Amino acid sequence: MTALQEIGIVAACLAACGAFALRDPRGRAAAMLAALALTPVLLLGEVWGSDQLAALRDRPLVAVAAGVCGLLAAAALAALLLRRPAALPLLAVAALPFRVPIDTGTGEAANLLVPLYLVVAAGVLAYAWDRLRARPGEPARIAPREAPPGAIELALLAAIVLYAAQAAYSSDFETALKNVVFFYVPFALLLRLLAGVAWSARLAAGCLGLAVSLALVFAGIGFWEYATRKLLWNPKVVASNQFESYFRVNSLFFDPNIYGRFLALVMLGLATWLLWTRRSRDRLLATAALAVLWGGLVLTFSQSSFGALLVGLAVLAAFRWGLRPVLAGGAVAVVAGLVVLLAAPGLVRLDGADERALDNATSGRVSLMRGGVEMFLDRPLTGFGSGSFAERFREREDVSSEDAATASHTIPITVAAEQGVLGLGAYALVLWAAFGVLLRGARAAPARTFVVAALAALVFHTLLYAAFLEDPITWTLLGAGIGLSVSAASGERPAARTRTGSSSR
Repeated sequence: MTALQEIGIVAACLAACGAFALRDPRGRAAAMLAALALTPVLLLGEVWGSDQLAALRDRPLVAVAAGVCGLLAAAALAALLLRRPAALPLLAVAALPFRVPIDTGTGEAANLLVPLYLVVAAGVLAYAWDRLRARPGEPARIAPREAPPGAIELALLAAIVLYAAQAAYSSDFETALKNVVFFYVPFALLLRLLAGVAWSARLAAGCLGLAVSLALVFAGIGFWEYATRKLLWNPKVVASNQFESYFRVNSLFFDPNIYGRFLALVMLGLATWLLWTRRSRDRLLATAALAVLWGGLVLTFSQSSFGALLVGLAVLAAFRWGLRPVLAGGAVAVVAGLVVLLAAPGLVRLDGADERALDNATSGRVSLMRGGVEMFLDRPLTGFGSGSFAERFREREDVSSEDAATASHTIPITVAAEQGVLGLGAYALVLWAAFGVLLRGARAAPARTFVVAALAALVFHTLLYAAFLEDPITWTLLGAGIGLSVSAASGERPAARTRTGSSSR
């Protein structure tokens, strides 16, 4: 790491802040362009001398041609968005699940959200063109809602700036830099664009329909994988399937848990539709789709995804029928779980009460969590630095495998180990702001209810797995939730009040 690189990632995060905080529309556009331009420059500066870019260094014309093609593709898509602004959230939802494996030249592939990056870049270019060339009095087309940043935006921006600042003393600056340029800055720009969209009932329904269609396709691919016992990719899952009594599928996703997370969130959208619609035909369609997606979710064998789905359904039930029935059902579920645990611990692979048994039952998560807590206790105030968990954990636990740990699989513990109390405070502030804002008026429209339920499910999933702010779905949900709240506050017809009947109790 050099001082220039550290200044660079902080500058990129501050530019993303400017996209929210600057009052002048042209200033916001310039800040978005600066953030968009800084991210690839920072990444290239970090990896230019490595083996990963040897092919590009040896063939500079190919590198230039690839860059020009990317810019042309983004510009063409930006032109489309200027003609069809409502396509922006639809394209974002369509691109969310897709990761493209890029050969790094080290024998491994990096799975990058290339389609989503293209959508973000096109959205930023369209936004900038709209603002920088706007005539006086001319209405904006891309993200036309221009509101000062609220509690959610401010909390997120504070979190990413703190993360960038704490990379200065990290032992793994490269990981911190990649998190900033691959996730935090581009996703902040995505949030800015989605929060400014003029959401309508038709647009919200279109996003749900698109997500359901994708999920059904992914489930079909998962069924094929299970039937043929062949995975499309991820050698780690292929290897683990050879030693387990069950066969996990991951469809087009690299990780079965991320695939399961996506299915669970889409199922919550369908469940919301099922609970609030009044038309029998819609109920039948939603039920049929839920049955298919449930089959797909079962084949992931992702316990964290099952739990996330249950949490989201509990939130929906609380909004639909009240809190008391949900608490009663939860109490019954807890009692049943304790009975199973005490009477037949072997069913959950818990044949003892020691740490080894717990570790086996949780696929090694207990050891990771213990190691993360010990790291936090060693440096409680500032932690070991952003992105440093995997490297420091392997060093402290004397683990040689590079795949042994990438996170504690419990986001608060990872944050605590890397960023200390400061990072934990920023994380807690994000959750407090998100639920505090989104819960207000959530009963007014099913779409807003869904956002709260989906966010609760996602947060629960991150307590058992990883990827909170590194998941674009988090930022998409928050952007949509902000946009829906703004629409309600401005007195417009809530986006979720559809013709199917949406009165909420």
